[in-house]
Amino acid sequence: MPPVPDSLDLAVGDPAGLARAISLVENARPGYERLLAGLHPRLGRGRRIGITGPPGAGKSTLTRQLVQQWRHAGLTVGVVAVDPTSPFSGGALLGDRIRMETVAMDRGVYIRSMATRGSLGGLAASTREVCDVLDAAGFDRILIETVGVGQSEFAVTTMADTTVVVLVPESGDGIQALKSGIMEIADVYVVNKADRPGATNLAREIESTIAIRQGKAYRGMRGHHGASGIDRAAGTPAPSPGQWTPPVLLTTAVAGSGLADLVAALDQHHAWSVSNGTLEERRRRRFAARTREVVDRALHRYVWNETRAEVILQDRLEEVVAGRLSPYGLAEEIMAGLKDGAQV
Repeated sequence: MPPVPDSLDLAVGDPAGLARAISLVENARPGYERLLAGLHPRLGRGRRIGITGPPGAGKSTLTRQLVQQWRHAGLTVGVVAVDPTSPFSGGALLGDRIRMETVAMDRGVYIRSMATRGSLGGLAASTREVCDVLDAAGFDRILIETVGVGQSEFAVTTMADTTVVVLVPESGDGIQALKSGIMEIADVYVVNKADRPGATNLAREIESTIAIRQGKAYRGMRGHHGASGIDRAAGTPAPSPGQWTPPVLLTTAVAGSGLADLVAALDQHHAWSVSNGTLEERRRRRFAARTREVVDRALHRYVWNETRAEVILQDRLEEVVAGRLSPYGLAEEIMAGLKDGAQV
């Protein structure tokens, strides 16, 4: 097997080169981190937009429409679409390319379908690094579409400059919108399939919840039963100066309705993020998290591949099974050897 090169001449419109680079990264071929290190100085041009929400919300259709909007504006777009891996067969349908077939053949668009491979958070483990490859290749917009996750699994926020949460009426999303997990991660809300009954009510519920969380609701209203001198907002924190208020947009993606407003909202959030330093801070946190991930990965390989930790584990496993030694005690012994500088 040929070694992974230190660098690649990646470019928009070169699907073969992009596919090769992404496969090297996705499959964690030996030397892939060296390749990513070579690409690092070229990062920062592409805007990364995360699209998340429950299954069936129309994320893929919305993604396709966004791609078309940006292509009409002359922008290039990379798409990373993640599909769930079966826990039984290990396979994944990877059907996003089929759903986005109308833009898949455009030379200014590159779509990469990925399987979660058991990774939590609605994304594949290497999604961040695949986005880096697309960024280094020069794409203007990079869309990250998640599997469709619960309110506690929003890993996309750690890799996107702007996060869009897509909800639909008549599916219980009104209750989901009240949960703090969703309210804390969205920069833009989209109520898709807005031609269905209940779409406007859902949008109002979300707007009301945002107002309450930001301390903008009930301010200046009199107390219960009109009691004089009682301010219902007395214990409500005031909104922070320059605070971003996530817009709540109605779209019908299959018909292309509301997409222009969504593109405008994404541009507005980007401008706001740049003007107050939020974008720079997000990227700083992203690079810090990435560095920790690389260190954790290297330590994991070192401990289990280059020391006797695995041998000791296997030698003493029967003691753990028999209850004479706990996993914590055995782990402590292994760690003590590592801390002493020994190869355990």
